[in-house]
Amino acid sequence: MAQVQVQPSVMNVNVNAAAPGGGAGGANQFVPTSLYVGDLDVNVSDSQLYDLFNHVAQVVSVRVCRDLTTRRSLGYGYVNYGNPQDASRALEVLNFTPLNGKPIRVMYSHRDPSIRKSGAGNIFIKNLDKAIDHKALHETFSVFGNILSCKVATDASGQSKGYGFVQYDSDEAAQKAIEKLNGMLLNDKQVYVGPFLRKQERDMAVDKAKFTNVFVKNLSETTNEEDLKKTFSEFGTITSVAIMKDEDGKSKCFGFINFENPEDAAKSVEALNGHKFDNKEWFVGKAQKKSEREQELKLRFEQSVKEAADKSQGLNLYIKNLDDSINDEKLRELFSSFGQITSCKVMRDPSGISRGSGFVAFSTPEEASRALSEMNGKMVVSKPLFVALAQRKEERRARLQAQFSQLRPVAIGPVAPRLPMYPPGGPGLGQQIFYGQPPPAIISSQAGFGYQQQLVPGMRPGGAPMPNFFMPMVQQGQQGPRPGGRRPGGPVQQGQPPVQLMQQQVPAFVNLVRH
Repeated sequence: MAQVQVQPSVMNVNVNAAAPGGGAGGANQFVPTSLYVGDLDVNVSDSQLYDLFNHVAQVVSVRVCRDLTTRRSLGYGYVNYGNPQDASRALEVLNFTPLNGKPIRVMYSHRDPSIRKSGAGNIFIKNLDKAIDHKALHETFSVFGNILSCKVATDASGQSKGYGFVQYDSDEAAQKAIEKLNGMLLNDKQVYVGPFLRKQERDMAVDKAKFTNVFVKNLSETTNEEDLKKTFSEFGTITSVAIMKDEDGKSKCFGFINFENPEDAAKSVEALNGHKFDNKEWFVGKAQKKSEREQELKLRFEQSVKEAADKSQGLNLYIKNLDDSINDEKLRELFSSFGQITSCKVMRDPSGISRGSGFVAFSTPEEASRALSEMNGKMVVSKPLFVALAQRKEERRARLQAQFSQLRPVAIGPVAPRLPMYPPGGPGLGQQIFYGQPPPAIISSQAGFGYQQQLVPGMRPGGAPMPNFFMPMVQQGQQGPRPGGRRPGGPVQQGQPPVQLMQQQVPAFVNLVRH
């Protein structure tokens, strides 16, 4: 096991530490019978995990978590005991025990995800000596409180990356560890110990962090690194100066100056931004990554567009239904009598053909308002103009959505159902009736566009069907006609289409109705 050498004064702390391994005491408000087992080798099976933990106490159940598709181990699992005492003893004895040559990490399983994700009591340690492993880190930090989880980050080969994480069961224990160990020597290396921050929080902290690297541009081609060093060194100690050059060694007219102290860098930016040197006005600012510059430029562009739109509010008119013969000059002539026009444009497609719309911007809102009231609906080359205040795309979309949300369904009066070809219970088009089969359901359709009422014998157009109307059915098993013809009123061939059946029997029912 790796040994950790800590400055003696660090350990003189009056802390009521829990038992190594993190017992059931502290702030835990749950019954600790379930253990989480992490850092498992991918080849560890359920039976191996059971055998290892069953040596300590009787295990109720174990499970190695696996991918649902590949069934490959996810590198962690759970062990359940029957009582908290067995779970506590297993955690104390088996934490960091090698299994398949890889030390496992054991901690209590908190079923409430808010406890794991809250970040409470979680600290971050960096600049760790590579010899410090999970167990050594745990023993070093356990004197300050009950540890829920402890881990040293490692690469694929299992070597330490030089940083790790420790989570306590309370913020008080984490704060004590930070106060006592931050900046102290562990194995002759000064470590940083501080609160753990998620990536989003770290990114926000970086944005607000002080900087030491300064960017300067718009340099003269004759300005060299000595000139920069001499100018910037007045504000503090400089660690490096560089002017960017092309392949031929010619200056690209920008460079970087790195200060030792962030305050000195900030003072140089404030004092030298806009400074003139060799008849060139410098731009001096914080050196940024490409992604930071792109984000800043995007924000600036969006802000400038918004400001321009705010300034032009009420000045810009949108015109549509323009005749194809109207160009920029003619559009300007149409609206010039209402005031000073600052811009005028007819919109065209890539081939140069007018889209029938355009924009006219005035110098004052009053002029634009006058033009709108006078020109909206005016006939120009046999077309009435539509004139309105121009709106941004977002404003138009919001307005349309608001109008759409105010729409209400229109109640439609009852319409007569479409009458079926057959009386209720009769067969549908192309259907056959088999013995023992119930009559098919008839689905009435609504009258509407293209609706044509179907007529049946004994019913006048637009009228209701005759009462007690009866359509005789031809049952399966009746003989069909002889080849070449059919006797009038004779039996129907099995499977004959119902439409033909009806056509054949219409005369008989018409006579029945007449009599």
